[in-house]
Order: sequence, then structure tokens, then C-alpha cells
Amino acid sequence: MDFEPAGYPIPHSSHWGAFSVLRHEDGIRIIPHPSDPDPARLLGNIPAALDHRARIATPMVRKGWLKDGPGPDRRRGREDFVPVSWEVALDLAARELRRVYTDHGGRAVFGGSYGWSSAGRFHHAQSQVHRFLNVLGGYVKSVNTYSSAAAAVILPHVIGSQEAAGRENVSWQELSTQTDVVLAFGGLPLKNTAVSSGGTSQHLARDHLLAAHRRGARFHLISPLRDDLPPEIEPVWHPIRPGTDVPLMLGIAHTLMAEGLHDRVFLDRYCVGYPEFEAYLSGRSDGIAKDADWAAAICELPAAAIRDIARQAAGKRTLVTCAQSLQRAEHGEQPVWMGVVLAAMLGQIGLAGGGFVYAMGSLANIGKPSLAVPLPTLPQRQNNVPDLIPVARIADLLLNPGQDYDFNGRRLTYSDIRLVYWAGGNPFHHHQDINRLRQAFCRPDTVIVHDSVWTASARHADIVFPATVTLERSDIGAAGNDPLLVAMHPAAAPFGQARDDYTIFSDLAARLGVADSFTEGRSAEDWLRHLYEPTRAALVRLGCDAPDFDAFWAAGELVLPTLPWDGGVVREFRADPDHRKLPTPTGMVEIASATIASYGYDDCLGHPAWMPPVEGVGSPLMREYPLHLVANQPATRLHSQLDFGAISVASKIKGREPVRLHPADAASRGIADGDVVRLFNHRGACLAGAVISQAVRPGVVQLATGAWYDPLDRAAAGPLCVHGNPNVLTRDAGTSKLAQACTGQLTIVQIERFDGPLPPIRAFDPPGG
Repeated sequence: MDFEPAGYPIPHSSHWGAFSVLRHEDGIRIIPHPSDPDPARLLGNIPAALDHRARIATPMVRKGWLKDGPGPDRRRGREDFVPVSWEVALDLAARELRRVYTDHGGRAVFGGSYGWSSAGRFHHAQSQVHRFLNVLGGYVKSVNTYSSAAAAVILPHVIGSQEAAGRENVSWQELSTQTDVVLAFGGLPLKNTAVSSGGTSQHLARDHLLAAHRRGARFHLISPLRDDLPPEIEPVWHPIRPGTDVPLMLGIAHTLMAEGLHDRVFLDRYCVGYPEFEAYLSGRSDGIAKDADWAAAICELPAAAIRDIARQAAGKRTLVTCAQSLQRAEHGEQPVWMGVVLAAMLGQIGLAGGGFVYAMGSLANIGKPSLAVPLPTLPQRQNNVPDLIPVARIADLLLNPGQDYDFNGRRLTYSDIRLVYWAGGNPFHHHQDINRLRQAFCRPDTVIVHDSVWTASARHADIVFPATVTLERSDIGAAGNDPLLVAMHPAAAPFGQARDDYTIFSDLAARLGVADSFTEGRSAEDWLRHLYEPTRAALVRLGCDAPDFDAFWAAGELVLPTLPWDGGVVREFRADPDHRKLPTPTGMVEIASATIASYGYDDCLGHPAWMPPVEGVGSPLMREYPLHLVANQPATRLHSQLDFGAISVASKIKGREPVRLHPADAASRGIADGDVVRLFNHRGACLAGAVISQAVRPGVVQLATGAWYDPLDRAAAGPLCVHGNPNVLTRDAGTSKLAQACTGQLTIVQIERFDGPLPPIRAFDPPGG
């Protein structure tokens, strides 16, 4: 499909918003979609995507692999690459894929992808790589996400799916018009509502929060970070110690129980397991009453404030929100479960604007109505390999073949992976304890990566295929809770020799004799037309405007109909608990779960409970590493994407990621604003630029994820990430045996001023550059 002429707005989309591109002699300019009331500033990162020096221009093969062939290799990630032609690179990859599938089968192949590389529905790297590997015979897959895996496992046991407890439960419209009190555990940070998988045409959170505030709704922000809610809505900030939300919830719950403020009728009619939980809450089962005084000693909040929260919440339309960040920590299942229990005790579950909602404020499209028609979706075909891992157990998989482990009531075994194929995503951003991940990536025989830029994942590959970015190809942008379908026109020619993932996989499929199964005889444009048709047909059935593909493409967008908001299965259950059961084992809200109790896990009991972390509050390690590190989502980019973009680069201090710390913690360490500092613990160390701020509570430092991993290898002291990636510090361990989810939100560190010569930033330079 041809480019639009210079000066003509080119429609396109991204995970952080729909936009148009204006091409001119000096580059491109990004114009937010006119219907967006609060466009994401992350759009400012996009122009750098086209021609930054980090772009990969030609297929590359690691020197040692090219010389010595496949096999485990500690040089992976530490040596240069050799440019080769497309024919050579494709032949090498096809030969290695054939060898591994012939000798070891699909159970020796891990298909890695994380789905965030494009808002397009066809050039969706995760769908492309999984479809390709499935036609070869299947692959070992990962399940759930780094963002939300603990919740994805615990919620179906307790109240229903993430969809039921998040996207379909309470809307932004209901919050702005009906909610009286919001208990925002982890906040509702606007920086997170800037993005949503598949894109968004309207960022609505700020306006709805302001409307609720003007109406008189009262917000309680429960977070160690003051800016996890916007100051304009005047939230009451409760600067909790990181990772102690469960004790606080228990203290609130105990006050409700002790003062007779809990809704006994709701608990008896809609829930199971409350008497067992109350025995724990009151201390009858273990001798420890979980009252406000007990909670105050752990959370370091006044007991009177805890009791006041309970009294304010009781008898009103109260909404308990639980941010995704809470469950990205050790025992991360517990705050989600306890949030449901707290809402149940208040009797609010299933009421408009009340009850419990998960992940509201974590993504732009949560709390918006669902679409009435299906979206274009590339079929991934059948995976014939049953093996799987929870997504955050990738290093364990590679390092421990044959080892058994627990997961959600099952006993599974790690496969012996010989080949890793990664397209879309950067595990050296998402994963914890990156120094351990480096060791893990040395173990397979071969690592193949598609990427547009020299991320750490590409640097740790053996064969690197240069991939196009979204502005260099045609696609259809869409998301399940946003009404705008976007015709994503190309705005630039591919960089260097870059090709789109579909073309790469089609060429490999031809070499491996499965081209017909993979392509079904269609070009990329044929697929766009084919995938659009089910959406158009559904529009016809509804009597809506249903342009053919050419008319849609020429118009640049199409507004799709949405379903009326009805609160989903939770609202139905509230209205008719006898006939509209919840999708839980008992059909009720499970305050205590017989199913989970039957697993016999020592780190996830049959009811929500406070279990002190191995690293954190009460840990002996805090004597050596006394600061809590909050490694949260960045405000200047999506994950690690476009870390070299203008918005991301402008936030850095002397080229390093900024770290915020309280003035008292800075003063005691002789740290001034703008100093380069070293954060360290027993796992690793990194440099960052100090920002002195009252917005973090004392004893807490905040360093966002997403700075590209840039290790300076030091023989004696271990690698130092000179750029500021906090995942050199975080712990690579599952939340519990139940979910085995990511625990990367919190860790413990020490921090000191860095007085030595500043090492150069090489993260964005090509290998050997």
C-alpha cells in the first residue's frame, strides 16, 4: 500500500493512543487523535523509532555461533555479530529449526513473545511467532503476564476472571457519578492509564476522576508514592510501607467486624468461608487479633487513621480498587484476595460504582464498555505441545530442565529447551534478576530474535532478523474496549533491509515446507482484507454502517458499536445469586477457598492472610539493605519501548534513569539532587540519577523499569548496569506456589553517591559500535 503525499495526515495507532503522522522534509510530526481529551505524551517518543542509531539494518549472526555452530555458550550477549545476507540468515535459521524439531521435537522449543510490539491486529508479533511455531509442530508456551499473573490465578478461585473483576465490573462512568468513597490500594496512576494493549482513542481517566471529586467523592490513596493519584482530586494520602497492604486491609476489616459495621446479610447470602476467615481475623485461630493496632505496627500508619478509613467506608457506596502493582510482589495473590474480602464485608460487591475492581487505573481501556462486534484477529492455529510455564519462570525453565514445580494445583516439569525463538518483547526488560537471566540465555543451543532495535534481547541472540516498526507497514489497529478501528497506513519505507515478521516467517516456512499452512496463500494485504471481513459482517448483522475494506482504508478509521454497560457477571450475581452464579468453584464469593486449601501450599493458605516477605518488612536482610525499592511502570515510555525517544531521554539525569528518594534518606547519605548514585544489593547494582522528592515516603526509593540494560562487566564485583535498570536488583522468585507470578515491583537496596568516573552509556549503540 502506497504512502500518502507529504503534508497529508496519515492515520496510525499505538498502544498509547491513536494519532496521525505528518511527513515533511526533516522527518515526521505526530498529531494526537482529535477525539482524545487527554492525549498521552508518550506519542512524543515515536519519531525516534524510524532512524535511531539503535535500529538494526541487516540480518546479523553472532560470531561464535557462526564459527562453532549451535550449543550452550557463555559468550552469548558478550561478543560481536557478523552481518549476513537475508538468504544466508534464513538458511541458517531454517536449518537449525529443522534440526531441533527433528532431533528433539516441539517440547525443546520455547516460543517467546509478549504482544506489545504493535497495536496492529495482523502484524502482532506474538500471534505471528506462535502461528509459525504451531505449523512446525508446536512449542513450549508461557501463560499469563508479568503485569498481572497473580491476579489471573487467584481471581477465578475467588470471584471470577480478570475480565469479570476488572473490565466488566465497574466503569469510569459509574465511578464519576455514583461512588462515594474510593479506597485506592496502589492508587489509580494516570501515567498507567496512558497505555492499553491495542491502543485507545480516548484517555478518559482524568476527566472521570475530576468529575467524581467535584461531586464530592472522597479518595483514599494507599501507596508509598504520593503521585499514584492526581493532586487535583485532593486524595487523602496514606503513605504505607511497601508490601503491607494486606495488614492494612486486615486492620480495616477487623474494625468493621469489631464495631458491627460489616454487612452480615451480604456475607451470609453471597459468600462462603467467612466464619473461617473471621476466626483468623479475630485471632481465635492463631492467637493474634488483626486489629488496627496490630496493622499500624506493620504498615507504619496511625491506628486511628486505619479505624477512620473503616468508618468512612461503611454504609456508603464504596469502591475498593486494587492496582496491578500490588500483586507483583511476594505473596501477591493476598492483596487481591483480601481486597475482594474487604468489599464483601462492606456489602458493596455487585453495586454500580461500588464493590471491588481490579486493575482500574492500570490500563487506559479498563472501565470502558466492550465492543459489540469481533475484532480482526490472526488465528494462531493449534499448539500440539502441552508443556507450559508461568511467564515469569523463563530463567527457571532454561536453567533447570527436568525439575518439577507447583503451579495452581498442578505438578509440572520444566522442559529441556534447545531453541528459543523470540519475536516481539524484551525479556531483559520484563524479567527479574537480569544477571541470572543472562546465565539462563547462555544455556540453549540457539536463540533467534526478531527486533527492530538492538535491545539486550537482540544482543543475547545468535541470529537476529531486523524487523520493521509499525510506521513502516500497513495494519489494522483495534482494542476490545475502545470503539475506534484504525487503518494504520505506512508512513515510511523500511529501515535498511528490515522486513516485517510475516515476511520473515513466510520465507522460513517456505524453506521448511510449510508455506501453505502458514500463509494460506495470502499476502499481508490479503490477510488485512480477510481479517476485516468478520468485523464488517457483524456490523451488517447489527444494521450498522459497514463499509467494505477499501472504503474503510480510504476513510482511515471506523467507529464500532459498543455494548451497554451492565456490570457483567458480578452485577448479575448480585441481582440473582440463586440463578446467576459466579464462575467460582462454589458459584459464590469465596472468602475462604476449599480448593486452594486442598493444595496444601504453605505460601498460599485457604483464606487471605499476612505472610511476611523474605525480603521486605521484618526481613533480617533489611539491616544490610534498609531501603525499599519500588520498581514501577515508567511515566516516559511503555515498558522499555522507545527508551531512546525524546520524552524518555529528556527525563534522564546525566544519561541515567532517575531515582526518587526522600530528602531525609538523601541527607543521611550525602546525596544531592542530580547526583549519580549507585543502588545495590546482594544480586546486583546499577547507576541512576538522584531526584530528591517529598512524593516518596521515607525509607523508599522509586526507580521505574524500562531503562535498557547496559552492563559493565567487572570481574570481581559483578556487572554494573550503568543506565539504571532496576531488574538487576529484583528477585527472580514466584509470588507463591499458586500463581508463580512476577515479584518485580518491590525489593530492598542500599544507595550511595557514585563518586568515580562516569562510565559511558552504550545501551543504544549497536554491538561493536
